[in-house]
Amino acid sequence: MVRTMSLLRVLIRTARMMRHTPRLAAGLTPAESVLLDAPDERLAPVLVAAAAGEYGPAAELLAATRESAEWENRDRYVVRLAAFARNRDEWLGNWLAASPRDTDALVVKAELAVRRAWESPARPELLRELAPLIDAAAEAEPGDPVPWRIALDHARGTHATHTAFESLWEQAVRRSSHHYGCHVAALKYLSAQWYGSHRECFDFAEKAAEDALPGSLVQALPVRAACVQLLGGAPRTSVQDDRIDAAADLAVTLSHEYGPGDPWPAEMRNLLAYVLMARGRWEEALTQFRLIGPYATSFPWSSVTEDPLDRFLRTRDSARIEVASATPLPAWPGRAHYARRQDRRERGPATAAGR
Repeated sequence: MVRTMSLLRVLIRTARMMRHTPRLAAGLTPAESVLLDAPDERLAPVLVAAAAGEYGPAAELLAATRESAEWENRDRYVVRLAAFARNRDEWLGNWLAASPRDTDALVVKAELAVRRAWESPARPELLRELAPLIDAAAEAEPGDPVPWRIALDHARGTHATHTAFESLWEQAVRRSSHHYGCHVAALKYLSAQWYGSHRECFDFAEKAAEDALPGSLVQALPVRAACVQLLGGAPRTSVQDDRIDAAADLAVTLSHEYGPGDPWPAEMRNLLAYVLMARGRWEEALTQFRLIGPYATSFPWSSVTEDPLDRFLRTRDSARIEVASATPLPAWPGRAHYARRQDRRERGPATAAGR
């Protein structure tokens, strides 16, 4: 009997999958159109120009973000331009040769140097040698928080003490109290993977989210802390799971403040989809995959695979399958009529006649 019921459940699940999975593709960007870490409309032409060896458009873009204090955009663009320069040394070299003291070239140079040092087995020693580069970028534009975000990443890699880290954090928030990149850098330092704990990481994230401006991605820090804990794979208590679910709830609310297919909250939505899937909240995860549109991001998928785009697409398909499997099959049109006939038969002729 148990075996029969188990087989029946498998058959029902399979029938539901076959019935509902195709229609649940509605609203999802076709797999061939999904891009990994796609640039926004301002950065895309700059990267095209950079591929042709031109640094002028990059200089103009970063100067515009600096002059208008677009610190969040500036941070993102610095990271992407440094990633480009990683394999195109001559591009950044030509920029610096033409303008050795260019504020924007200096911050890209500092970001690139720190990224390269992080990849080396001799990371702490190499990073310590880079302090003057970060200082130069910070001095070039005293109000810019981006060099201080770089300094926070640098401090984590050099095993800086909590006291030293807090001193850098104070300098960062003095320049931009709600800067997302600096908050993420602090969250990493406080994670159990580095110099803190899951509790310390969550405490920081939740406090920052409470103090965040409306619509700020800082409100998504708790779901980032949740993602880090889930990626760690350590056993969790029910209290910790409740905290993870609360972080996801907050991020769901934030996600709906942005339009579908918006590249700005793309990483946050990718993080959120990962957390929702891990918590078995399939339908909510599928909603986030629809809102993500074509903007898959390396993190968090690169933390579990060497092919983050493939993992993104496979997880998205898994969300569809899980939702389809939990969706009841449509009622058979003749089911109600059949049920009435069965009822009359069970009642017998006398009962039926007496009605």
